[in-house]
Amino acid sequence: MAQTNKSNAGHSAITGDNHKALWSGRFAEGPDAAAVEFETSIYVDERMAFDDIHGSMAHAKMLGEQGIISKEESKSIVEGLSSIEKDLADGKLSIDYSAEDIHSFVEATLTDRIGEAGKKLHTGRSRNDQIALDERLYLRRVIPTLQDNIITLIETLVKIASENRETLLTGYTHMQHAQPGTLAQHLLAWSFMLRRDWSRIEDSLKRVDFSPLGSGALQGSTLPLDRMMVARELGFSGITENSLDSSSDRDYCLEFTSDFAILQSHLSRMCEEIVLWSTTEFAFIDLSERWSTGSSIMPQKKNPDFAELIRGRTGKVYGDLINLLTMVKGLPLAYDRDMQEDKAPLFDALDTVQNNITVFTAMISSAKWNVQNLEKSCEGGFANATDVAEYLVRKGMPFRTAHGVAAKCVRMAIDSGLSRIEDLPIEKLKEASDLICDDIYSLITPRACMEGRKTAGGPSPECTKVQIETLEKFCAENRKL
Repeated sequence: MAQTNKSNAGHSAITGDNHKALWSGRFAEGPDAAAVEFETSIYVDERMAFDDIHGSMAHAKMLGEQGIISKEESKSIVEGLSSIEKDLADGKLSIDYSAEDIHSFVEATLTDRIGEAGKKLHTGRSRNDQIALDERLYLRRVIPTLQDNIITLIETLVKIASENRETLLTGYTHMQHAQPGTLAQHLLAWSFMLRRDWSRIEDSLKRVDFSPLGSGALQGSTLPLDRMMVARELGFSGITENSLDSSSDRDYCLEFTSDFAILQSHLSRMCEEIVLWSTTEFAFIDLSERWSTGSSIMPQKKNPDFAELIRGRTGKVYGDLINLLTMVKGLPLAYDRDMQEDKAPLFDALDTVQNNITVFTAMISSAKWNVQNLEKSCEGGFANATDVAEYLVRKGMPFRTAHGVAAKCVRMAIDSGLSRIEDLPIEKLKEASDLICDDIYSLITPRACMEGRKTAGGPSPECTKVQIETLEKFCAENRKL
C-alpha cells in the first residue's frame, strides 16, 4: 500500500484499551516509552495492511465454518475488516503509529468498530504464523509487478536490438578488442540475463505459495482449525507441512533478496557499460538530457549520473542480503524476535531494484546510438585474428597450428607498424602460410567476420533474429498483470 501520513489529523482516531499491546496481560506495569519505540515495527510493516486484513478475513471465515466462533461473529468480523480495508483505501482511516505493529492496529481498529466479537479474531492464531502469512501474501501480490517491469525492460532492449541487427560492435574480453559482433547481440545478451532474473523470481514464487496460518506460535493448536480451507480461501497451492518450521522459516526472504541481488548485479554491469560507452573515448551512446545531469563547476559536463546511481545502489541490495543471512545464521527454532528485522532489508531490496528497473528502462529507451562509432570500434585491434585461424582450418590446417599462423600474422602487422592484418600484402601473409590466398581479404572484414558467425546464439543477423523471436515470445507469454 502507499505510504500513509504519520499523523491522524482529520481521520478517525484510534484510542482506548483495545490498543494495548496484545501480550500486555501478563505484565503488572507497562513498558517504558523508549522500549515501546525500540520494538515497534509498524513503520515498516504498514505496507502489509491489506494483506493482514485479507489473511484475517480468511481466518475468521474458517473459525465460523468450524464452529469455533458463531457464524454471526464470523460475519461481523469479515464485514468489519472489509470496512477497515475500504476506509484505508479511501483515505478515511490512517494508520495509528502508536500501535505496536500492523496486526495490533487492524485487530484493535476492528474491536473498536464491532465490539467484543473483534477480540475473537485472534483465536487459534499467533503473530508468529500471522506475520509469515502476511509476508507471503505481500510478496505474491507485489512481485508480479516487478516481473512485468523486467519484461518491459526486455521488450525495450529487444526493440533496440531489432533495429540494430546489422550495426557492428566489437566484442570485448578483458576490455580488449576480441571479435566483431553487433549491437543487437550485445543488447540481447543483457536481455537473456534479465530473462534468467525473471525466471529465478518465478521459481521463488512457487516456494512462497504455501499458507503457514494455523501453525500458531510453533506447535499448532488444540482447536479444530481447517488450515486447508484458509489456504484455498487465499489462493495458496497448499499449506506448510511442519508447524515448527512454518513459524521460523524465512527462506523466502533470503531467496527473494538473493534474486534481487543477482538482478541488481546485472543492472550494475549494464550501467557500467553505459557509463563507459557514453565517454568521449567510446562515444557509442548519447544519453538523453532528461536522463543526464551537469556539473556545478564545469559548464560543459553531461554526466551519466542515473547509470552511476543504479550502479552505486548495488551495495544497498547486497547489504540487505547479508543483513538477512546474518540475522538467521544462529537462530534456534522456532520464532525469535530477531526475525522482526526481516522486513526492512527485504522491502528495501525490492524497492531499490524496482526503482532501478524503471529508471534504467526510461534511460535506455530515450538514448541515441552513434552507429558510426559503434562500427568503427571493429577497426584495428586485430579482432579478426580468430577468423584468420578458422580460414586456415577450413583449408585443412589443425586449429592449434592455425592459431600460431594467425598469431604470426598479427606479429608481422605490428612489426610493420600496421593495426590490421588485412593491411598486410598477400606476399607477407603467404610467408605465414602458403594456404593463404587473395580470398582472405573479403573474408576477414569486420562485417564478413560478424556475418560468418552463424552458430546458434551468435551475432549474425540470422542468429539475432532467432534470439529476438525467442524473447518476444517469452515476453508475450509471461506478462502477469
